[in-house]
Amino acid sequence: MSLNKVNLSNCKNIIMNKESKCEAERRRLEKLNKFQLPNYYKKIGIISSIVIFSLMIAKKFFDEPSWVKPVLSGLLLVSMLLISLAKEKVEDEYIDSLRSQSYRFAFIIVIVYSLVQPLINYGVGMLFDKTEKLNGFDYFQVLFFMLVVQLLVFYKLKKYNR
Repeated sequence: MSLNKVNLSNCKNIIMNKESKCEAERRRLEKLNKFQLPNYYKKIGIISSIVIFSLMIAKKFFDEPSWVKPVLSGLLLVSMLLISLAKEKVEDEYIDSLRSQSYRFAFIIVIVYSLVQPLINYGVGMLFDKTEKLNGFDYFQVLFFMLVVQLLVFYKLKKYNR
């Protein structure tokens, strides 16, 4: 009889531990889901994006080492991500909803674009050059396009819905 009570007590402890672990995991995911940077990061991101984009244009006129392009590309993506993750001056549920809609729209558009654009490039290339090969995108093109679409859609939604 006492053995059953001990087993029942152990089972309750195991269940309580699993629930507390699940609850802790849920809290961590919720915290990550709500992660945003302070508003001043938007200014930092905009200024650094403009500077980096200018450097990318300027490097076309100079002979640069091979490591410059990937570094500038990565820095441009990080600066655009800063803009995307920065809070608005007034951050409420409505802005959160618009941000969520813009991320969702950007994701879908970029997936469709990534699937269709290589086929269009291939088709047009076959019209002019019969040896055209089917090429995909590199990560920079996909991520850059996704961030641009997200930022544009977010600011258009915010402008038209306020």
